[in-house]
Amino acid sequence: MKNPAIIITLLFVALSCGGRKAANTGTASSKAIQETQAKAVPEFCADSAFSFIKQQTDFGPRVPNTQAHDDCGIWLAAKLSLFGADMIHLQNFDTRTFDNKTLKCLNIIGSFNSECPTRVILCSHWDSRPWADNDPDPANWSKPVDAANDGASGVAVILEIARQMQKQAPEIGVDCIFLDAEDWGPGENWQGEHLETYWGLGTQHWAKNPHKAGYKARYAILLDMVGGKGAQFAREMYSVMFAKHVVDKVWGAAGRLGYGSLFLPVDGGYVTDDHYFINSIARIPSIDIVPYLPACKESSFGPTWHTTHDNIENIDKKVLEAVGKTLMEVIYNEKP
Repeated sequence: MKNPAIIITLLFVALSCGGRKAANTGTASSKAIQETQAKAVPEFCADSAFSFIKQQTDFGPRVPNTQAHDDCGIWLAAKLSLFGADMIHLQNFDTRTFDNKTLKCLNIIGSFNSECPTRVILCSHWDSRPWADNDPDPANWSKPVDAANDGASGVAVILEIARQMQKQAPEIGVDCIFLDAEDWGPGENWQGEHLETYWGLGTQHWAKNPHKAGYKARYAILLDMVGGKGAQFAREMYSVMFAKHVVDKVWGAAGRLGYGSLFLPVDGGYVTDDHYFINSIARIPSIDIVPYLPACKESSFGPTWHTTHDNIENIDKKVLEAVGKTLMEVIYNEKP
């Protein structure tokens, strides 16, 4: 993916995560202001998001054409329905890979406030890399990846936002899209061509065949690897090229919330990721929140990228919280 040179239970959740509370300042006016602010943006719960990562990884690697993949897809659709999506679209499709495999795939779309013409997309891929081909141990290169960060983290943040939208809806419509077959692309050792179209297969299918005829959205935000320890996010350059106003909106919200040390005010590289195809095929302005760690010797995406170490032990709730709260700040301040 992603060429960086050119890319638990509900009871536990209820007990561990309360809504944002107004501080007792001693004056009715200030309390009223803070309560109004609290109602405007619900509280993102990192414990809940973390639990959603664990539930995905408990299925095993969600590699297309496996039982774990099929079972997790059913679970994801059920979660979106449980959290109040008023329309669920399931896109079943077959696709061919760079190595001439046929994959049976599923894009999952949950629409909230589906009648509202003003729409924003929150999306992430939900499949797992079939090979840990960047693992430091060559013995692991043929093993599938748990994909706790590279896949499950973005899905989990979106699920938690969906859970909050059920309690308090934003003023706009939101489409939560879980995209399949993003990560079945050639590794560095592949001797054939390295084409951008080998990645993001589910996104290419959705962009050419949207879930609703004539579908339009104000913009899309892609989440990719948004829970890893030590993660930082620069302004990805395809995002700047196609949708600088959305980058400015998201990075500005992060700064206001005090997350400027994670959402860096610097330009990163060009990353071939799902947002590239949403921009180039669907013509919807789209950005990518993706790690930028140029000093990391293993990968600028972080040390666990495409390795067997991409597991639940290497997820940081504080990173999930920063990303989740930033996105909620954005969508709950969006107007029709």
